[in-house]
Amino acid sequence: MTSFVLRRLGGLVLTLFVISVLVYAVFYLAPGNVAQLSCGPRCSPEQVRQVAAQLHLDDPLYVRYWHFLTGLFAGQDYSTGTAVLHCDAPCLGLSYQSDREVTQLLLEKLPASVSLAAGAVVLWLIIGVGTGVLSAWRRGGLTERVLTTLTLAGTAVPVFVLGLVLMVLVCGQWELLPFPQYVPFGEDPEQWAWNLLLPWVTLALAESATFARMTRSSMLETLAEDHIRTFRAYGVPERAIVGRHALRGALAPLIALNANHIGALVGGSVLTESLFGIPGIGRELVHAVQVVDLPIVVGVMLAVGFAVVFANAVADLLYAVADRRVVLS
Repeated sequence: MTSFVLRRLGGLVLTLFVISVLVYAVFYLAPGNVAQLSCGPRCSPEQVRQVAAQLHLDDPLYVRYWHFLTGLFAGQDYSTGTAVLHCDAPCLGLSYQSDREVTQLLLEKLPASVSLAAGAVVLWLIIGVGTGVLSAWRRGGLTERVLTTLTLAGTAVPVFVLGLVLMVLVCGQWELLPFPQYVPFGEDPEQWAWNLLLPWVTLALAESATFARMTRSSMLETLAEDHIRTFRAYGVPERAIVGRHALRGALAPLIALNANHIGALVGGSVLTESLFGIPGIGRELVHAVQVVDLPIVVGVMLAVGFAVVFANAVADLLYAVADRRVVLS
């Protein structure tokens, strides 16, 4: 087990390094004058040259990337012409628009994004896994056909369309819930939950269809194995076979799928946060793209990349716990 964990940690570090190289290359080597973007449209050519020198844009590529890595692990100093701003590690740079530390900006937006993501993940696991188990249990019946149709419809409908329809119906026409307005958990936990309920349901319904289909296929595959037929021959109740044995055999692919859906969760969160006005990282990313604030865009991409890699590393460990044969491979 120790060697397995060490191999996964080595792969984790290497993957994060590759992601940092790719993100840096894509955004900072793309066509465009980074110094002009940082300084602003009203800067004179002399001011643009000063900004380019402060950002080390005249240095070779490997030197610029080294400054970028140094900022991540040791912090970095930025000159504003009249003062020096120190950015503590992990330093993702300063925003072009506000001159604030990108790391601090993302930390301020993180609670709203985590609130949305956590509730959506719990709901889509309950809805997706429950629907998949019921479809496999009632295979060939009306229940399976209805649930299969609903899951296919959920896969086809974009998250922003689903969210808009639910908001019009639930908040506007039926008046079951107020129009969502984010309230921090520390201020009022009850209002925090009520205002996030519709965004949770929107994101969960959009993603749960994939989990339902995966659970159904894994359950059907497990139910066709020899040991399941043996349990039936010994008279073990069908409910115990499905809930205790077949579902456990289907957990491993679901663990991997949930980790891989972290990336999809970020994409869905961008649309969901924008639609419902949630002040999270996704909404901040949309604004940064609109104003071409590269440090924020790069910071979000690195944070997302770390989250996806870390989630897959945790999934590998859970996969190994669920199936000991993985450790020996």
